[in-house]
Parts: sequence; structure tokens; C-alpha cells
Amino acid sequence: MIFKITSSIVLYKNNIEILQRSINSFLNINLNIKIFLIDNSPTDFLKKLDSDCRIEYIHNPLNPGFGAAHNIAIKKSIECGAQYHFVVNPDISFIGDIITQMTNYMKNDETIGMMMPQILNLDGSIQNLPKLLPSPKSVLWRKIRKPVKLYSSFINKYELRNIRKDRIYNAPILSGCFTLLNLKAINEIGMYDDAYFMYFEDWDLSRRMHQKYKTIYFPKVSVFHEYESGANKSLRLFKIFIKSAIIYFNKWGWFFDFERSQINKNTLNSLKE
Repeated sequence: MIFKITSSIVLYKNNIEILQRSINSFLNINLNIKIFLIDNSPTDFLKKLDSDCRIEYIHNPLNPGFGAAHNIAIKKSIECGAQYHFVVNPDISFIGDIITQMTNYMKNDETIGMMMPQILNLDGSIQNLPKLLPSPKSVLWRKIRKPVKLYSSFINKYELRNIRKDRIYNAPILSGCFTLLNLKAINEIGMYDDAYFMYFEDWDLSRRMHQKYKTIYFPKVSVFHEYESGANKSLRLFKIFIKSAIIYFNKWGWFFDFERSQINKNTLNSLKE
């Protein structure tokens, strides 16, 4: 059987109840879809989730990182002839068939390389995840959040918060918590950069994709995300965050990045229309 649509969820010692909700969101849709569960956990305890013919469980205990694990699934998706692939966090869930709506929109515009829906907290409030390209200053300021008045002005611009909430637009940075990939575009620009263990790999892929394709925020559909912001709570994760930030800015430029300035300027100008 050829699966035209695939998805992948990377696991690591996850809460089974939360993870099952994410998996069921896909299984409850009457679609020809395949789900790859890439398990980076030390043991295969989560293999019990492989309970449906549409699921393929892959134990990956060497734990190469978030992007590298998703790349395993993306390669398999390309090999089985898929056209579209969803990258999904294990704490994502949704109601109804948002998959068809997103893939149909992408299918009607071959210039789209990536898409993300509106991301909601469990209380229904919006997570402001589409962004301009980051600078070292913007990353630092999001951690410090002071002085309050200046920060408020900065974050509204950086996270495009003043854009009409139902507007579809081309944002240079999309979150990796729920992303639709056009695999034809991935074949051209490449998959996730394995240099990142966790954090910034989605920003890196967004930027590379945005150079040649549209990276679309699509708020006509939404998903729920149990966002924890681990880097703000764990010293170990914060160290990983810092290491990934260094990798990102070494690759793209720290304070002198003409392309970043131009892309951000073009994005803001396009959203004035």
C-alpha cells in the first residue's frame, strides 16, 4: 500500500495517555495515512502503542536528537511515495479532519514548502509561534522579558502578534511542534540539520525553506499543544538550548546578517497590505 500522507512523532519516555491522544487524532480520521513512531527512549516500553496497521514503531535508543529522529521517518516517507509529511510533537492533539484541509491548501499551491496551523493552549488561547527570523538579541530578550514596556513592543513585532488572527500569511519562522512538509521541497532543500540535538532545528529548516518556498501560517484550522517550555525549567535543557543557539548563529550569522534583515523587512511590508 502506498501512503500519500505520512506523519512522525519522536518519543522519549512520554506520558502514554498524552501520547495516545496525539496518535488517536490521526487514527480517528478516515484517511490513508501512515504514522512513524521514532522512539529515542532507552527501552522499548512505548512499543505497546504500535497497535494499528497504520503505525510503524522504530526503536532508536542511541537518541541522535529531535530533528535527526524525524529525518528517519522523512526518509521512509519519501521511499514509500508520500507527497506530504506531518512533523508532530507527542503533546499535540486535534479534533476533526484538519489533515485534508491543510494538504488540499498545499496541493493547490506548489510554491508552498511548509505549513503550520494555529496552535492553541488547552484553554483555547493562542500560542504566538510564527515569527520573524531571530537575532541573538531577540533570543536573549525573550528570556529576560524586561524592561516590560520595551519588551511588549518588541515581542508584538517579532512574533507578529498584531496580525489579524484568521489571516493566512508567509512567515519566515514556523514552529516544529506541528508542521506540514511538502516532500518535493524537502528533496530540494534538505531535511533537518542533524547538528542540532534539540531546539532551533525547526527555525533552521524554516529559514532554508523560506529562501525558495512559501512557509505558510494557516490559522483556518487549529491544534492543541501542551506546551511546557522545558528550557526555562531545566538546567540541562537550557544548556542544550544555548548550544543549539550557538550552532544556529554560527551558521547564519550573529550580528551581521543582511539576509535576515531583508527577509524580516519584506515580511513586515507584506503584512501591511
